[in-house]
Amino acid sequence: MGAGSVQLDTTEPLGALARRALGFVKDDTVVGLGAGRAATAFVRVLAARVRDGFRVRGVPVSEATAELAEELGIPLVGLEAEIDVTVDGADEVDPDLNLIKGYGGALLRERVVAAASRRQVILVERDKLVPRLGSRGRLPVEVVPFALPLCRRRLAALGLGPALRTAGERPFVTDNGNVILDCVVGSIADPPGLERALRAVPGVVDTGLFLGTADTVLVADGTSVSEWSRHR
Repeated sequence: MGAGSVQLDTTEPLGALARRALGFVKDDTVVGLGAGRAATAFVRVLAARVRDGFRVRGVPVSEATAELAEELGIPLVGLEAEIDVTVDGADEVDPDLNLIKGYGGALLRERVVAAASRRQVILVERDKLVPRLGSRGRLPVEVVPFALPLCRRRLAALGLGPALRTAGERPFVTDNGNVILDCVVGSIADPPGLERALRAVPGVVDTGLFLGTADTVLVADGTSVSEWSRHR
């Protein structure tokens, strides 16, 4: 299948999620376009609607998402536009709809786009649901390259076992020109406390802890999709 194709098997979990997420998007609005497998499925389904005359403009969270959206014909804008809803994925979701994100490396722009959105809708399959954040054992932390040695020492002192993410034999570089330390974590007893400790380290740009950002989480179990909403 070519990169410009908008075909998607909607009998599969990601297709079911993408179709359900379309219900949160109204005509003539601005949509934040996330990163990862589930968000990519949504971009493809949204593009098919755009081709049929649905009017939306997208704000992508990554260069890869921007490239895909442009190839599929979704008009793009920047943060000068107010975002009505962002549809994105997550790597972990706890019972309170707190998230860990960043396995794909787009965490900083995902944070910015989420903050600029009236609503954030998260798409996951059931295996991403966890009883407590950290259950999958990894927490990404984005850092400025100049500060990498300091950040490594400080994160190690916090007991996080930071490892530099690589792409082949070279460090993985984010769309912002930064690098990522993947921290070894277990079940996180105090996510807000850990978030504060990480952000206190000079050179840390962002973390994969997304606490209180998700308004709705759509969960696929096979082709069945359930909807969880945050009580505010």
